Amino acid sequence: MNSDQTCPCGSKKTYKECCGIAHGNIMDVKTAEQLMRSRYTAFTLANGEYLNLSHHSKTRPQTRSERRDIIRWAKSVKWIGLEVIQSIKGKEEDIEGIVEFKAHFTERGRPNMIHEKSTFIKENGHWVYDTAL
Repeated sequence: MNSDQTCPCGSKKTYKECCGIAHGNIMDVKTAEQLMRSRYTAFTLANGEYLNLSHHSKTRPQTRSERRDIIRWAKSVKWIGLEVIQSIKGKEEDIEGIVEFKAHFTERGRPNMIHEKSTFIKENGHWVYDTAL
């Protein structure tokens, strides 16, 4: 992705000004919502390394096969857009937060959506995805 293109997460900023910051250094992620947006963008880019890094160590996919399957799926769909519904806590000073979102995509030519409330916590000083509620 060209760093001057609009970020896929829907922030209306360039990738470089938005999720590119998180993808460059996860320690620069300030909020749970910012991490969730950066994970959505990582899915659109099939950036498995970042998806793994931004996933809580206790709940992340453990096997190479699981991680490959996630990337294979991310590449197989056409990502359309992200809609953030609400964020609860998850600010820079918090240690946990919840973000509800809808990730729109087409799979095999059919519209689809992931509607999820996700929990995020700080691990090793930075935000990580924990689980879906």
